[in-house]
Amino acid sequence: TATAGMKQRGSLNIYSVFYLVKNIMQSDSKKIIENARKHKIAVPAFNIPYLPMMAPVIGAVRDEDSLAFVDVARLEWMKFEAGGPEAIYKEFVKHEDPDHVRLHLDHIPVIDEDGKEVDYINIIKKALKLGYHSVMVDGSRLPLKENIDCTRRAVTLAHDAGVPCEAELGAVMGHEKEPLLTYRELFDTGKGFTDIEEARKFVESTECDWLSIAAGNIHGAISRQRKSQRKVEAKLDLEHVNKIAHAVHIPLVLHGGSSVTHSYLLKAIELGMAKVNIATEIRQPYENTLAETGDVEKACEAVYDKVVWILREYLKIAGKRKEIMGNQS
Repeated sequence: TATAGMKQRGSLNIYSVFYLVKNIMQSDSKKIIENARKHKIAVPAFNIPYLPMMAPVIGAVRDEDSLAFVDVARLEWMKFEAGGPEAIYKEFVKHEDPDHVRLHLDHIPVIDEDGKEVDYINIIKKALKLGYHSVMVDGSRLPLKENIDCTRRAVTLAHDAGVPCEAELGAVMGHEKEPLLTYRELFDTGKGFTDIEEARKFVESTECDWLSIAAGNIHGAISRQRKSQRKVEAKLDLEHVNKIAHAVHIPLVLHGGSSVTHSYLLKAIELGMAKVNIATEIRQPYENTLAETGDVEKACEAVYDKVVWILREYLKIAGKRKEIMGNQS
């Protein structure tokens, strides 16, 4: 490898090599998603609510010769056991594989699911200092102008660090304590769907790199009463997705990817959905197996098996690492 070659020549010490690799991984995250969009591929982003899940997720991605982002959202250290950005980073470094995985700071809200203000800027700063390869700010609970202003601050921080920034416009439901509408009501009314003209203005004003949209997708529930329930099988308003894609001309992100009907998912990927977040689909096998057996190793095996299935069958990107990486592989 290039890194091995540098070590042999003695031109860089081990610390210089580490920081060089880290910087390359940060700068190429944007290219990876752009390349996925170009080739009509979606890169999965697997959320880690429990630290032991890190190893089987990365192991499965490597064994299937694929590429993925590993995510942690604020709610995963507030509501689950992820520990925080630092704990996730340390666990990622233990299993890090630059050929197959990148580390993403997911869903840092300005206003959280409980309606509380969040010190989002300092959380993002911490992640950038640690060496995360991409970040996300979520101002979707704010009015448009405030969302633009907050997102612009986060984008500037990320770009100054050479890192892409994801943002959200529209309301991807599911993290609320109680369901506000049935899924059918939500879809039929289009409540929270990303507005097309607002999306155009938002991307132009913020210069975000990737846009998370709402078009029928929903998050998995996180409340204690509902988090173990099977997610509603969601569909997407594909015409709406297509119009947003043509309006913004940047890669789109699908949050709540665990429950989207397969035919809708594949079509959305063709339309420009280049990153798909997967959380509930791997969290529940871990929790359920651990509850049944009390065995963390078996719970991790369940995660590994589910990730393999997602890569092979759901997203169909097993063996496509070089295609996703393009000229970087």
